[in-house]
Amino acid sequence: MEADEFLARVRDRGEYYSRDEAEQVSTAVLWTLASRIGPEEAADLAGLLPAPVDDALRLERGRPETFDSEEFLRRVARQTGARPRTAEWDAGAVLSTVADVVPEARLDGLLDHLPSGYAELFGRPAKA
Repeated sequence: MEADEFLARVRDRGEYYSRDEAEQVSTAVLWTLASRIGPEEAADLAGLLPAPVDDALRLERGRPETFDSEEFLRRVARQTGARPRTAEWDAGAVLSTVADVVPEARLDGLLDHLPSGYAELFGRPAKA
């Protein structure tokens, strides 16, 4: 999938006004995800996404931080200037599009390393 198609899907799902808004939200969500999953896993995920969407995953952040999905949404909200409920909408628009691009086995592996609550953001059923 090319960047234009990726961002068009995010724009449609998030009901954003422009491609730029979809790109800004994508950057915020992926940057926050990268800080949660760590540099190696972020680089692997970035390799599956189109450029320049992948750039937010390639920034050096050091060791991964440990935080749940609620904190993830708070951090996305801080990045975008949105309320937490809007951040949930934003994260869902971006991460469900990531789920469209990433092979299912790779996505399952990623979700196995994240606590419950993240699967729904990727448009997947909650982990048991």
